[in-house]
Amino acid sequence: MNQIKIGRFIAERRKAVKLTQLQLADRLNITDKAISKWERGIAMPDTSIMLQLCDILEINVNELLSGEKISMENSNQKNEQLLIDISKEIERKNKVIWTSMWVIMTVSIIALLAGCFITAFFIPEGVWQIVTLLGLCIVFLIPCFYALKLEVSVGVYKCKKCGCEIVPTYSEALNAMHMGTTRYLKCPKCKKRTWCKKVLK
Repeated sequence: MNQIKIGRFIAERRKAVKLTQLQLADRLNITDKAISKWERGIAMPDTSIMLQLCDILEINVNELLSGEKISMENSNQKNEQLLIDISKEIERKNKVIWTSMWVIMTVSIIALLAGCFITAFFIPEGVWQIVTLLGLCIVFLIPCFYALKLEVSVGVYKCKKCGCEIVPTYSEALNAMHMGTTRYLKCPKCKKRTWCKKVLK
């Protein structure tokens, strides 16, 4: 999806229906700054208001996401291209989230090891050393919980027995035994617990 093209199309349609950015914003119950961001290609309309926006601009969702008016004979081809583009965009975002998760985990582990090293050599043995180590462990767990949230939010876990794609809740993933990003989950299809590998696609 080309956000610049979509933004120009929104501006073009807004002018065609004789609305200012402020008038369109009032009808959608949002700020005119949001409209300005759409039209400059900085942001996209939220899916919750997309249908209402299309209704006001007298276009359909396919035309909005394509950034142009679509004739009936080109409709199927545009639909297919749009689905491919959306799929690629989701895949790209999943990869960014996945990379972020690994960066958070790597930095957290390095920080924990560095903290343990400093504590062991620079803080005298006793209560303060134990308190510092416990504090480091607690601080280490915070990014771990966030990294798990990122892990669960992208892709699916694949059942080893039947190949079913599993999307567990955060608590199910948290309570499951794991080795890296492979988790011991119960499959909703075959009802068996297996080691389910994380797949992004």
